[in-house]
Amino acid sequence: MEKTPSIIIIEDHPVMRAGLVSYFTGTRRWKISGAVSNVEDAKILLSGPYKRKHKYGNTDALNTNADIVLIDIQLENGWGLDIIPWLKDQQKTRGTMPVLAVYSYYDDFAHVSAAMTMGVRAYVCKRRSERELENALLKALDGKIFIDETIQEKFLLNTELIMEFTKREIEVFSLVKSQFTNGQIASRLGLSRRTIENILCSIYDKTGINSRLELQTM
Repeated sequence: MEKTPSIIIIEDHPVMRAGLVSYFTGTRRWKISGAVSNVEDAKILLSGPYKRKHKYGNTDALNTNADIVLIDIQLENGWGLDIIPWLKDQQKTRGTMPVLAVYSYYDDFAHVSAAMTMGVRAYVCKRRSERELENALLKALDGKIFIDETIQEKFLLNTELIMEFTKREIEVFSLVKSQFTNGQIASRLGLSRRTIENILCSIYDKTGINSRLELQTM
């Protein structure tokens, strides 16, 4: 008998989170290992038995060794992709790494590129149905890379322009697109404001763009 894959959902919108839990539970093809609204609770959940109560009942007894972690990028108190560096650090002692997937409203090159650079294997837009999301997750679990077809054209059009970006420039670029200030970006990445300004100057030079607003709408 094949193992039922388990999933952890990181989604701050309560209706969306409840809907995803209901769908995956209803299929009987998945096991829900937890559904949380922010990165901090996700870390607690992934670290061991979860000690809080949520809308879906007491989750103390859950097995948190999830096969896949489904992440929303824009959370109420931060950036969903912040869970990834922590997970990679945990892998050093645990020896296992769940498959990473994104389910987001963002469909621009900056966010997709940042996610894929960080190791995300499936990127799906929220305009897609739960069934389409499930199919993408199954492909990711099978070792494939999935990028939503509505994004692929934008992704390909911008790849040549931004292929010279460093990994750090992609991170800064995606945070600028998410409306973060230089101070917030510096705090999030553990860098000085001056360093962020220098990175932005490099991005402006490479793209030929002269303003932050143009960069945000790119």
